[in-house]
Amino acid sequence: MAASSAIQIPTRLPLLLTHESVLLPGSTMRTSVDSPRNMQLVRSRLLKGTSLRSTIIGVIPNTSDPTSDCDDLPNLHRIGTAALAVQVVGSNWPKPHYTLLVTGLCRFQILQLLKEKPYPIAEVQQLDRLEQFTNGHKSEEELGELSEQFYKYAVQLVEMLDMSVPAVAKLRRLLDNLPREALPDILTSIIRTTNQEKLQILDAVRLEERFKMTIPLLVRQIEGLKLLQKTRKSKQDDDKRVVAIRPNRRISHGSITEDEEEEEDHDDVVMLEKKIRTSSMSEQALKVCLKEIKRLKKMPQSMPEYALTRNYLELMVELPWNKSTKDRLEIRAARIVLDNDHYAMEKLKKRVLEYLAVRQLKNNLKGPILCFVGPPGVGKTSVGRSIAKTLGREFHRIALGGVCDQSDIRGHRRTYVGSMPGRIINGLKTVGVNNPVFLLDEVDKLAKSLQGDPAAALLEVLDPEQNHSFTDHYLNVAFDLSQVLFIATANTTATIPPALLDRMEVIQVPGYTQEEKIEIAHRHLIPKQLEQHGLTPQQIQIPQVTTLGIITRYTREAGVRALDRKLGAICRAVAVKVAEGQHKEAKPDRAEVGEGEDCKEHVTEDAKPESISDTADLALPPEMPILIDFHALKDILGPPMYDMEVSERLNQPGVAIGLAWTPLGGEIMFVEASRMDGEGQLTLTGQLGDVMKESAHLAISWLRSNAKRYQLTNASGSFDLLDNTDIHLHFPAGAVTKDGPSAGVTIVTCLASLFSGRLVCSDVAMTGEITLRGLVLPVGGIKDKVLAAHRAGLKRIIIPQRNEKDLEEIAVHVRQDLTFVLAGCLDEVLNAAFDGGFAVKARLEHLNSKL
Repeated sequence: MAASSAIQIPTRLPLLLTHESVLLPGSTMRTSVDSPRNMQLVRSRLLKGTSLRSTIIGVIPNTSDPTSDCDDLPNLHRIGTAALAVQVVGSNWPKPHYTLLVTGLCRFQILQLLKEKPYPIAEVQQLDRLEQFTNGHKSEEELGELSEQFYKYAVQLVEMLDMSVPAVAKLRRLLDNLPREALPDILTSIIRTTNQEKLQILDAVRLEERFKMTIPLLVRQIEGLKLLQKTRKSKQDDDKRVVAIRPNRRISHGSITEDEEEEEDHDDVVMLEKKIRTSSMSEQALKVCLKEIKRLKKMPQSMPEYALTRNYLELMVELPWNKSTKDRLEIRAARIVLDNDHYAMEKLKKRVLEYLAVRQLKNNLKGPILCFVGPPGVGKTSVGRSIAKTLGREFHRIALGGVCDQSDIRGHRRTYVGSMPGRIINGLKTVGVNNPVFLLDEVDKLAKSLQGDPAAALLEVLDPEQNHSFTDHYLNVAFDLSQVLFIATANTTATIPPALLDRMEVIQVPGYTQEEKIEIAHRHLIPKQLEQHGLTPQQIQIPQVTTLGIITRYTREAGVRALDRKLGAICRAVAVKVAEGQHKEAKPDRAEVGEGEDCKEHVTEDAKPESISDTADLALPPEMPILIDFHALKDILGPPMYDMEVSERLNQPGVAIGLAWTPLGGEIMFVEASRMDGEGQLTLTGQLGDVMKESAHLAISWLRSNAKRYQLTNASGSFDLLDNTDIHLHFPAGAVTKDGPSAGVTIVTCLASLFSGRLVCSDVAMTGEITLRGLVLPVGGIKDKVLAAHRAGLKRIIIPQRNEKDLEEIAVHVRQDLTFVLAGCLDEVLNAAFDGGFAVKARLEHLNSKL
């Protein structure tokens, strides 16, 4: 072969330093580049180059690129491979890097390193010259013998593989078409070899050395394949012999064979078919299952649909088509269980007892669909569990907060990969009966997305006229949900779609009064916290007056969650004292243990420090029982979080107290007003909604039209209240969005106080919507608002006259503590809000002469 046909590479090559793999001529390698010099080589040479010459680089094996540009290059490997960069792919995850696909061309030797930065460049000498193969020291006969021997082993190795594989057939053709001199490098890169062995082949510059070093590698691979084939053949023979010996019984081996797996699968399918035929599913479902079982028998196990079909049939068998629990219908026992589990909640208890009474008279009564609406922490979820306990039914909770896919309710169609049934069917499978109590928690927090509206999917579930034939997309057959008792919980009905709300029986669960919280704390919360912290009533005492102090000074909520957390903090502090006292008693060298100075506020006044020798019960420290009083509260919980600031904030004109309703319960709301010289503008601050802004404009318009009547003037004495006067209305807690019409009467009272210079009574709160004619219209949330005023220590509440009916829902002791003023117009509101009433200037009757 002529020298002109040899491969020619540039004499100056940029060097790519690799450490994990070795690239041989004629082979292809994919390598990751993330070091500074290698990254700079890719950016400057490969990505910006425009000629074919710029894609040729030198790949140096067994050399790692330093992680910093400032570090010196290590010793470079003497022999490298000139390569052609075929593909460059960049990525920024998990860190910036490039992935190169390079193909080896020939060997080269580094003569001189010309440059190290920004990437190394070296002067190289090409080594794989074709003239060496014809003009070498060895004769053609000796090279021919080595070449033939190598070719023989290569063909033997390839023919031991499966020739039906396209890659193996292509390799067999390459053995005949490629020059013999290129085969050692190519086969070494294909067979299983270590990087060190590949490095030795790369360093073998002479062709004779490469043949001699590669032949043992081929022989080793051939022997490994022979051993593998022999092992597989002996295992198949043993399996056949076992199958022939075993007519009716299984013989266990170390590993399960394919025949055993097929036989076990066949047995499982037969058992599955038997379960389907003996199950109590509906006729339509049975027909579908038998059709699917026939398809399953004809289906190869390797098909993906085999597992899907089998999972579907197993779910159909596990569903409780006709299995139910028997209800406990004793009303007296049910009332006892409900009273023991929950204090107050009379409406809920009454509704459950009504259901039990009707269930006694009619066996096939459909399950009611209830919706408990109330602030957090009042026990909506726990009362659902108590209802299941009362009825003797299984209980399952489904959290719907944040669900935005209708498939969570209806399930996925089985045509999708990873399909599964919805939460309703999954819940029935979990409880194993068809008449459980399902708690749909946080139904008001469902979301809507591109995957559909889950609230719309619930319409079929919660409709008594439709859920007897609920069709899940995964099952694709009807399932009867009419015996399920659905209980939904929500904080507000405002975010529930009207169509869904219409299908549920809404039961309001208001917040607790202070007296109810005290009873709940001493009946349920304190015993629970004592049990959780390993304490006993002989070690800690929390009087009711202390509990009241926690409720009024450290919590301000409609429920009892914060109260529960504060009680837990107290128990933890007492647990520390108890543990310290027991540790002192355990020391045998101390005869007496005095009472610690830091525990003086925790003990009663008549408690005397005692030594261990005088103590009757050595299991208890001498300080027991620890009494929690107000001093102890301050030490454990810190200074009070809430103060009774009502009277302090009403010490100047232009301030009034309103009542607001939130999903978290009722709250008191201050309204502040001020006036200054200006151009007659009304400024509103405090993140107010559109409805509240309109109420403010209504209030100022009504006052301007009645200014003469009430002798209201601006700073200049004019009855036009906005004449050269600006008014600023502010609602504190500016970070909280506020909206609604019920602040109308409060805004009127606040502005009337501002322009009259009189103070609003400090114990008065009010709520009500106003009209331009001065009428007071009814509003909602009266019970929560009244409870909020009661918690704040207010004594007189002004409400619309048409809300008188809502006062019946309020506890008797709360109504006895408060004075209610029923107002039908703004005149009555103003007279009740100010001490001594709000004087109206009498109008003089003018008689016109008709003469």
